[in-house]
Amino acid sequence: MAARRRGPALRFWAAVFLLDLALCKGHVEDLDDSFKENRKDDIWLVDFYAPWCGHCKKLEPIWNEVGLEMKSLGSPVKVGKMDATSYSSIASEFGVRGYPTIKLALIRPLPSQQMFEHMQKRHRVFFVYIGGESPLKEKYIDAASELIVYTYFFSASEEVVPAYVTLKEMPAVLVFKDETYFVYDGKFQHFNCKTAY
Repeated sequence: MAARRRGPALRFWAAVFLLDLALCKGHVEDLDDSFKENRKDDIWLVDFYAPWCGHCKKLEPIWNEVGLEMKSLGSPVKVGKMDATSYSSIASEFGVRGYPTIKLALIRPLPSQQMFEHMQKRHRVFFVYIGGESPLKEKYIDAASELIVYTYFFSASEEVVPAYVTLKEMPAVLVFKDETYFVYDGKFQHFNCKTAY
């Protein structure tokens, strides 16, 4: 008789547990080869894992909590996971050498003028580094690592930047906000895009 009463209660708690698990997992996206193209629009924190890896299996519930926490904080950072054994070319591109590996792309490339214009329409404020390796780039990477949860960081070649942008020297860091851009050279110089044409 007591076993009969426990049956519905046990099913109820199992359903609650599975619902809780599903809600947590809902904030971590399973990524595939389309991630390579789709990642350009968003900031991603990605767990590269192997299905057979014991450490990866132990990380999974914690990773689900990370996804839930980022979502609840309203962070622009999306949380995902990718089977690095199935998508080895993407894992290799991110420098994955062991499992699990967690990567956050701080600075994303803007390879074309169309992509630059797309980012300008999509984000109110964003930073762009233009130039090669330099001490300024190292400072830019440091700033990006501290501020990545607040804004967007990109790199681009001089040819990709809109024609109204004038650069006196290279390398340079630009910040775009609304229809204005600023050039960082130790102090900010202000330019209005409307009057720069």
